Amino acid sequence: MIQGYVMRFDRPGTPLVHTARDFPAPGPGELLLEVAACGVCRTDLHVADGEIAATYPRVPGHEIVGRVVAIGSEVSGIKPGDRMGVPWLGSTCGRCRYCLGGHENLCDFPSFTGATRDGGYGTHVLADARYCLRIPERFEDVEAAPLLCAGLIGYRALEMAGEGESVALYGFGAAAHIIAQVAIWQGRRVHALTRPGDTKTQAFARSLGCAWAGGSDVSPPEEVDAAIIFAAAGELVPQALRAVRKGGRVVCAGIHMSDIPSFPYADLWGERAILSVANLTRADGKAFFEVAERVPVRTTVTPYPLAHANEALDDLRAGRLEGAAVLVP
Repeated sequence: MIQGYVMRFDRPGTPLVHTARDFPAPGPGELLLEVAACGVCRTDLHVADGEIAATYPRVPGHEIVGRVVAIGSEVSGIKPGDRMGVPWLGSTCGRCRYCLGGHENLCDFPSFTGATRDGGYGTHVLADARYCLRIPERFEDVEAAPLLCAGLIGYRALEMAGEGESVALYGFGAAAHIIAQVAIWQGRRVHALTRPGDTKTQAFARSLGCAWAGGSDVSPPEEVDAAIIFAAAGELVPQALRAVRKGGRVVCAGIHMSDIPSFPYADLWGERAILSVANLTRADGKAFFEVAERVPVRTTVTPYPLAHANEALDDLRAGRLEGAAVLVP
């Protein structure tokens, strides 16, 4: 038993509560990790607000970088002191049609870190060893944390967007600032769309190499091959449809989005498509980290002490962050 503490939601709509906790020895197939850094993700706000299927009380956080302090039985190839990443996908059943068909991200009986099993807003975390990821050594703990969801989901969304030469990113936060670097490295033209009037974030996007940056109330300067929506605003879907060329794709990358308003069929016509991204796979993790190391991706982060997690969530909600927030115990 190891003593530590967590920041916990007792129920939706309430602030995180600082709570002492005794962390037990890991069970079969599990690891106990000492948390070195945990990213603050917009999904954590959806857990806070009760907008997704989470269980409570719950310790949020699914962008976890930690070091192994104890190993359960039935775990091989991992030793104490190893650095591991713990992502959103906490476990899958391995038996449903999706797991058997190579789509474990759609598993019928999954667990999700920080939503249905406790996450990384704490000094320690228990994780299923099978779903932990190795992180390239070139990334420091704090800069690696956002890669474990913002980077992974962004990468999956970019892959689903296809191989077009131009892409529009709606909502330029943690995920977009990472995946913009990958897309530019791939030779694409990236257009960043922010909250109207947010000139600071637009300048940040241009500093990363985006070809154009402006408010989401206007269209990019050219028809794009694909649009990826990271903001949780359903009203952006019709706008993005009008920005993509015939045959183009609009990829909704968030786990939750407000209702999509009605729009004319003409905006969809021309073999345009709307897709959603659901979770991630372990294969996504392996592929993304190989790419991130080659680019190399550089994350822009604002560290917060773990005890200030409520402040970090407030800053994320208000759009006061450039890049990503990361909690450090």
